[in-house]
Amino acid sequence: MRKEAVQTGPMKKQPTAAIRLILLIFFIILGLLFIGKLFFASPKQQASAAVNQFYTFEQDGDFYSSWSLFHSLMQNKLAKGPYMEDRAHVFMNQFDVETFTFDVSKPKKVKDWQMAGGAPVFELAYCMTVAQFYESKYGNFTIYQQVFAVEEEGEWRILWDYNQ
Repeated sequence: MRKEAVQTGPMKKQPTAAIRLILLIFFIILGLLFIGKLFFASPKQQASAAVNQFYTFEQDGDFYSSWSLFHSLMQNKLAKGPYMEDRAHVFMNQFDVETFTFDVSKPKKVKDWQMAGGAPVFELAYCMTVAQFYESKYGNFTIYQQVFAVEEEGEWRILWDYNQ
């Protein structure tokens, strides 16, 4: 004897082809936005990444690589050899530290900024405050510095402020 299925409630409707298509398009768009966010960082994010990379190199004592992230104006102001020697001498030898930790603030967009009086004006720059924390034989101390990132030939580069 075979039992017949008895329906006790309303039948569930299967999603129509139109609803399936709408959901598919929605998830494709959502996926593309997610992938775009992963692979295409905003200028603000790129500027922040450049500053973080610069100070990571400095933290590692790799002053050659950090110098290479300077904007050409900074490279002209601070020659590579003396920069590398000075940074190692002052920060590592004089302070008697091997490394430091650092924190970079959120980037703030700055318009029409210049590194120093008479220097070229940058239509767009991002300003971040960098705090470098040192533990030395002279005690613990923190150096705060405003750092600017501007785009030069498609790459984000580092500038320091020399305005009076």
